[in-house]
Amino acid sequence: MTTGRRVFDAHLHIVDPRFPLVPNDGYLPPEFTVADYRRRVHDLGVCGGAVVSGSFQAFDQACLIEALRSLPGDFVGVTQIPADTPDRRITELDGLGIRAVRFNVRRGGSASIDDLAALARRVHDLAGWHAELYIDSRDLDALAPTLAGLPAVSVDHLGLSAAGLPALLRLVESGARVKATGFGRADLDPVTAMRAVLDVDPHALMFGTDLPSTRAPRPFRDDDLDLVAEAAGEQLADVLWHNAARFYRLPDQSPASAARNPSEA
Repeated sequence: MTTGRRVFDAHLHIVDPRFPLVPNDGYLPPEFTVADYRRRVHDLGVCGGAVVSGSFQAFDQACLIEALRSLPGDFVGVTQIPADTPDRRITELDGLGIRAVRFNVRRGGSASIDDLAALARRVHDLAGWHAELYIDSRDLDALAPTLAGLPAVSVDHLGLSAAGLPALLRLVESGARVKATGFGRADLDPVTAMRAVLDVDPHALMFGTDLPSTRAPRPFRDDDLDLVAEAAGEQLADVLWHNAARFYRLPDQSPASAARNPSEA
């Protein structure tokens, strides 16, 4: 396991039963609160991250906003919003720490893919947000004309599929970012995929735990960080922190904030 390094967890979910949940294909996730998350990553060096709204949270931001208020360190939010969300609400959410809009192509619960281009451009113009896609990379080619015109985009879980890796790499060539997350839910060799992404763009890859790994056949393990280290080599600090810190537009880090860990506050 990698220790002694600063980690930005670029993909995590908080499931707090105090807030509404919407069944997705009949599925409701087990509880995974801020306290549960902090205990789970206590020894991983996590000093910040991106809390992501899941399919089961649909368009509700209450849980996400409360999580951002409760997590110490440099945490930001990734939310799902309807296409007709007013500009003032997007600006308000940005002020609360939300930095991206998610399109859950695989599971639903987000705005329609038909709204992707217009909504992604609007949130970027208003607040600098990027768009995040939960999608099987085998489906990327069909969306290539749309995605190529977006100002900023990332793809979850290494694109999930070895068969779609060439399409994912073409998207990376055009400036997309990729989350090194969800190894236990992806049908590919994560080290091979991570190296391929880094070969195209060393700034494109961002590590995340995917905790609590809802519906994943194999949940996140601490030794997944060893796979990241194997793939990244000398670029490990970029993959664990710097790439995501730039993409999520974190403020410059002071020595004090760089040392801060959610388990210590």
